[in-house]
Amino acid sequence: MSNIMVVDCEAQLTADLPLEYVERKGKGHPDSLMDGIAENASLALGRYYVDNFGQILHYNLDKGLIIGGSSQVSFGKGQITAPIDITVGGRATKAFDGVQIPVDEIAIKAAREYLRDNTRFLDVENEVVINTKIRQGSADLSQIFTRNTDATHLANDTSFGFGFAPLTETEQLTLDIERFLNSAQYKKERPMVGEDIKVMSVRENGRISVTLAIAFVAHLVPSIEDYMEQKEGITADALKLAKTKTKKDIEIAINNGDFYDRKEIYLTKSGLSCEAGDDGQVGRGNRVNGLITPFRRMSLEAAAGKNPSNHVGKIYNVLAREIALDVVKIYPNVKECSVSIVSQIGRKIDDPKNLGIELKMEKGAKSESIRSKVKDIAEDALSNLEYITHELADGHYSMF
Repeated sequence: MSNIMVVDCEAQLTADLPLEYVERKGKGHPDSLMDGIAENASLALGRYYVDNFGQILHYNLDKGLIIGGSSQVSFGKGQITAPIDITVGGRATKAFDGVQIPVDEIAIKAAREYLRDNTRFLDVENEVVINTKIRQGSADLSQIFTRNTDATHLANDTSFGFGFAPLTETEQLTLDIERFLNSAQYKKERPMVGEDIKVMSVRENGRISVTLAIAFVAHLVPSIEDYMEQKEGITADALKLAKTKTKKDIEIAINNGDFYDRKEIYLTKSGLSCEAGDDGQVGRGNRVNGLITPFRRMSLEAAAGKNPSNHVGKIYNVLAREIALDVVKIYPNVKECSVSIVSQIGRKIDDPKNLGIELKMEKGAKSESIRSKVKDIAEDALSNLEYITHELADGHYSMF
């Protein structure tokens, strides 16, 4: 395929740069919550289309907003005094072959299910208001679905996706810390740790500084002394984990804005910051690899909620990452692989306008002997793209 380009990149490895920032917004962060709600609504609507019409119809539910509520909290108790307001937005096919489709009801039900499954102390029925702003899709984009001459869909946008591999030590550490603190096992050990956890890591040469924002659950924190003791314990737990992942010097700070003398600390009723003013939006958080990596190339597409059949803003970001992962797995002398894919609206998704692969080789190695094989990896991935779209429709890939 002539539109695939494989090139050497002489730039320094990301892991060897003197400075690196990495961020992870945990599953309870309002941006991640909105991504999860949008994606769950997307999956539910896609299943409805397939179950009732045998195919996924045109839709994109990739617009959404959380407007935070208000709460009153103190040691040992808390209440939400104004509900969290959630809006799911986008475009969808609301009627097909004369049959009306309950798009709004499907989206609202999926949103409530997602919140119930991913929060512990939020009363979804009484502390959340869910609205929809889902309109009928435009005729030109809807018709792209019917123009394909075979099983391959046509791109409904001109957009690009980007992926890279492997993760640096700092990137992997950032991901691991949040997943550890938000694991079911850790919640059993320290249930006062809320779901809203943000991790910001800064590596300066051989030293990593990790700042954690953790929403504590008020009714499980009886006093300022208990809060301080729990913070020390969580810091020790995170540090213990970090030392199994890296030999670099590690510093961990939790809720750095606390002011103990005034008892101004990060307490919440629900374990979520959006109960009291923090807001969220689809696409403002993690990329499809679960991280925000400003020292890497990234697409700013909001992957969550997009149609898994033909929206390249979702498909190409996942595909690019999968290609990069395959390359570094098969060829260990490739120390870093970056993949970019750009579409043209109306063009088959398995025939992108361009697919670029940059290879950073180990010292002294050249890519000439493997370039054609790396290109074969990309061609194989494109030829099997239907598998990825099916996996996306089944929810097998995380969008954040």
